[in-house]
Amino acid sequence: MNQIQKYKELEVYFKNVDHVDVKTIEGDTSLRSFISGMLSYYPWWILVLYRIREFVVKLLGLVKHEKPEVLPAIMPENLPFEPGKNASFFIVRKAQENTYWVSETPPDKHLTAIFGVVTENLSNGLTKFHVFTSVTYIHWTGPVYFNLIRPFHHLVVSRMMKAGVTQ
Repeated sequence: MNQIQKYKELEVYFKNVDHVDVKTIEGDTSLRSFISGMLSYYPWWILVLYRIREFVVKLLGLVKHEKPEVLPAIMPENLPFEPGKNASFFIVRKAQENTYWVSETPPDKHLTAIFGVVTENLSNGLTKFHVFTSVTYIHWTGPVYFNLIRPFHHLVVSRMMKAGVTQ
């Protein structure tokens, strides 16, 4: 978290939130390649989790977002860094080339989730990627939903990070 706190402009994503987690991984890749690899990771078991999520969304009466016909593979050169642009199902909120990239899930009635990555250049030539998620509950269904998916969230994010450094 110390590396993330170096950027005062990112403080807004941690104020009055209900949940924060930060995971780190080292790799020999750029920020663009790392995020592109993460957002293009769709193994069969994640697709199964998304199907299960559809059931939970229906059960809790949450906003049902449109599923893309084809899951996009994002090339590093096509990853948007401009606020308001879409990257997969995320909306870019703030980004600085080779430094950080912050996005948000589409508007929903139960919670707001922020996903971001901050880089740290290491002396051995590798980059440490600090991947954070911050969640703010909006409605009583927010903590119910998030606590149901939380174990899978940790698994999915960790696997996505591994995909990001192997791209």
